[in-house]
Amino acid sequence: MEQFVAVAIAHFLALLIPGVDFFLIARTAMTSGWRNATGACLGIAIANGIFIAAAFSGVSLVSHPALLDALQLAGGSFLIFVGVAFLRSRARIDLDQGPGAQRTTWLRNFGLGIASGLLNPKNALFYVSLATAVNAAAPLTLVLYGTWMFSIVLVWDVFVAVVLGSRCALARMDRILPWLTGLSGGFLVLFGGGMIVALAVQLLT
Repeated sequence: MEQFVAVAIAHFLALLIPGVDFFLIARTAMTSGWRNATGACLGIAIANGIFIAAAFSGVSLVSHPALLDALQLAGGSFLIFVGVAFLRSRARIDLDQGPGAQRTTWLRNFGLGIASGLLNPKNALFYVSLATAVNAAAPLTLVLYGTWMFSIVLVWDVFVAVVLGSRCALARMDRILPWLTGLSGGFLVLFGGGMIVALAVQLLT
């Protein structure tokens, strides 16, 4: 039980730190509504579930440098692509018609969520690191841990989407949406570029 509490706390604290997935959910909820944003939430949760299953099954990406490098390059490129899209966006919130004109489909957001989760090396490294801390646990216990973490990711992301996608929240967030979009875009471009630069430096040294 002590180990489970420690794992649960560590995992939840990691969720509280805003990252790429958070920015994707926040902007999708505020421009397309929380219902459409649940597609991104489910996609992100499934991507996390894949990493959890791989890490807890003993598949360590760290032991395959070429695979990790390819993931880092793809992830950095994806983040730059999303960041540039955010920077070019001019979405505003229309309270009379609901969230902004750049409404996207649930399925498209689902695909973006999976891509965001799978192409984020931080997720892979986090779960691999966590798996090494509980590698002595029984298989059934590992299944419990994995199920718990998948569920918490999904519930927390949907909560964020609902809070930021409600009409009351939209009324308050309309003024800061352009700032949030620009900040998110700049963060993603810098983060993705930093990943690619770090990979280049690593390969050249």
